[in-house]
Amino acid sequence: MHVRLATGITLVAALLTSASAWADARGDAKAQVEFGINVAQRGLWREAIYRWEKATQLDPSYAAAFNDLAIAYEHEGQLDKARKAYDKALELEPNNSQIQQNYELFKEINDRTSAGKEKGQP
Repeated sequence: MHVRLATGITLVAALLTSASAWADARGDAKAQVEFGINVAQRGLWREAIYRWEKATQLDPSYAAAFNDLAIAYEHEGQLDKARKAYDKALELEPNNSQIQQNYELFKEINDRTSAGKEKGQP
């Protein structure tokens, strides 16, 4: 019985450490997202992309970071990367209406642009 208690305490300690590490990662990722928003508002899109990419690396489960990254990629004309980032954001939070709306607008504009190019229009 004494061994089980020690194992249980070890498990609880490991879970608390893991939860703390996750909270730190999410906090660091949020700081990167906020910085990215700030620089994007000033037109510094490459810096914003760098910050949002870093946020997704720090916390790969942070859907808002992928959404912001998708918007930045779209703004910079990196449409394949934008689609992948939107896909990841929706995979993480499929019911997030803001991400859904952004993705629908992206697809609508992208589809129109693609259709125009196929017809030889600018």
